[in-house]
Amino acid sequence: MSQLIECVPNFSNGRDPEIYQAIANAIRAVPGARVLDVSPDADHNRTVITFVGAPAPVLEAAFQAIKLAAQLINLDEHHGEHPRIGATDVCPLIPLRAISTQECVALAQQLGQRVGDELGIAVYLYGAAATRPEREKLADIRKGQYEKWKEEIGVNPARRPDYGPAEAKPWGATVIGVRPFLIAYNIYLNSSDANVAEKIARAVRFSSGGLRFVQAKGFLVEGQAQVSMNLTDFEKTPIYRVQEMVRREAARYGLHITKAELVGLTPQKAFLDAARWYLQLDNFREEQVLEYRLYTETAVDPTPEPFLEAVAANKPTPGGGSVAALAGALGAALAQMVAGLTVGRKKYAEVEAEVQAALTQTLALRRQLAAAIAADAAAFEEVMAAMRQKELSEAEKQAAIEQATIHAAEVPLRVARLSLEAAQVALRLAQVGNINAVSDAAAGALMARAAVEAAALNVQINGAGVQNRELAQSWATEVKELVTQANVLAAQATAVAAARGGF
Repeated sequence: MSQLIECVPNFSNGRDPEIYQAIANAIRAVPGARVLDVSPDADHNRTVITFVGAPAPVLEAAFQAIKLAAQLINLDEHHGEHPRIGATDVCPLIPLRAISTQECVALAQQLGQRVGDELGIAVYLYGAAATRPEREKLADIRKGQYEKWKEEIGVNPARRPDYGPAEAKPWGATVIGVRPFLIAYNIYLNSSDANVAEKIARAVRFSSGGLRFVQAKGFLVEGQAQVSMNLTDFEKTPIYRVQEMVRREAARYGLHITKAELVGLTPQKAFLDAARWYLQLDNFREEQVLEYRLYTETAVDPTPEPFLEAVAANKPTPGGGSVAALAGALGAALAQMVAGLTVGRKKYAEVEAEVQAALTQTLALRRQLAAAIAADAAAFEEVMAAMRQKELSEAEKQAAIEQATIHAAEVPLRVARLSLEAAQVALRLAQVGNINAVSDAAAGALMARAAVEAAALNVQINGAGVQNRELAQSWATEVKELVTQANVLAAQATAVAAARGGF
């Protein structure tokens, strides 16, 4: 079963369709990232975008969205009801299928470091990815909002980000993390008094002594009192329990619920739980839902065919750079498999610690190389977009093309470097790993070598179009050395496999 994660970034603009739709389109432009919902809110001046996919495209899509939001949204000019600290205020990852929370934590760290290093955005990790207890809750990181953060960043050590510069920028900071599925749920009352909504919110939310896993605040939205809530664990505090508590608290003030709304998407189970409770269904099971049965009966695991079709299509992306990244990811995956078949075996107890480290290293390499599949295609599209910018002067256009071309070369250069690391680990695993998988380790080294060579070609062809010849020459020198080393490693791994395998 293929891995699937959800990403639900919140952007600090819900009033300008050109801005939030441009961000949504940046996500859609990444192959493998599927946008499920775009929910703008003018009163909160905030947009929630929900998208899903395998880890690599989700990370790339999140990066591109954060990058564009920083360009389009100025927090110094932002006003809205909802608390916020950045243009991309929060970017949570939610494990959906065949992936653990810890794996998502590693992905959050990878995304956070890239956003900090490449975009110069201060990043804080929260939820399961938090680096310290006081940063587990989003509200604690966002305390004082953007304005207070801007005053304290670079001055208050407690505000030092996990990644990126400790500097005040108009795009603010971004909070990245891992959490369970969250339901954004709002209840409206037959009142125009926001104070009453806040009193009810205080009674309901956990921080004030209310229900566990409920965050709540009162607002006035379109002239109507609203109890705005985040339900952070709907299985432990179900939605119907929250609904009934708000109803009873409202009755204290002679009010009633007029309507409720969902922001973004909600798991089917939340509705099934509510149906069981309100309809008093006894022994009700998911299998009794027609659509559920149809899905489970017909669902099949995806294959590489969609990617192969995309490569084979008469379009420039995904092309050789993406294929090189895939080859590198496959090489790392094979090395990871060999490490996994070695750890915990008494026969290989002497190398247990070394192979355990290799297992961790190959997982990280596989993730980074898989992310580069989409990153390479996106980098090429950036070059094409720069060439189409008719509104720029010739000098500005050439500068934009130069910058985009440099980035288009840096992606395969990173692929070549990472793939060489994969070849090095594969060789070592061929030497000390499970002898029954020695040919797989050698195959990993060969795949990594192919990745280095293919990525090197992409670096060189992009380098030919760069005006900075000194930079291009440094690339050419480096990739030549990378290819030489990759060939040596692959030859050694093949020889080791032949010797240990007895063929």
